[in-house]
Amino acid sequence: MYSQLCAQLSRWALRACVLGLVVLVLCVQWQVVGRYLLNDSPTWTEPVALLLVLYITALAVAVGVRDAGHLGMESLVALLPRGAQRVAEGLIHLCVLVFAVLMAQAGWEWLTLKWDEPKPMLGVPEGLDYLPLVISGGLIVLFCIEHLIALLRGQSVEPAGV
Repeated sequence: MYSQLCAQLSRWALRACVLGLVVLVLCVQWQVVGRYLLNDSPTWTEPVALLLVLYITALAVAVGVRDAGHLGMESLVALLPRGAQRVAEGLIHLCVLVFAVLMAQAGWEWLTLKWDEPKPMLGVPEGLDYLPLVISGGLIVLFCIEHLIALLRGQSVEPAGV
């Protein structure tokens, strides 16, 4: 049941990435149209595009951790005996989990510090720049726990797909 929840969260994050990419492309295209055809560049397109890049990247990283698409040293681990492989995989997931907790914690601190400052071109809180760290960190923690449980059971986590 926990794995199904994680798969569903991963699918939603991936769908949000796709939607974000579509909106990002539209923002950049509107910027080009405004600049070259209308001779009036909209001021909001660049900050929106930058904000979207933060969210898309953070969510994609979380999905990559769940679907084991992140960078790893599998060739080195594959050379170890099976028992040592499991220990190494467990240590890797624990290290990623600790990193994700620290990332979410630091993101939360910056989010709360910057929430009352408006972004100049958009008027939304500056803290929105740090929300992706909190969301991604939380998702990565959940996904690492899923991997650790699967490792203890001798199973593997199946990619969620779309």
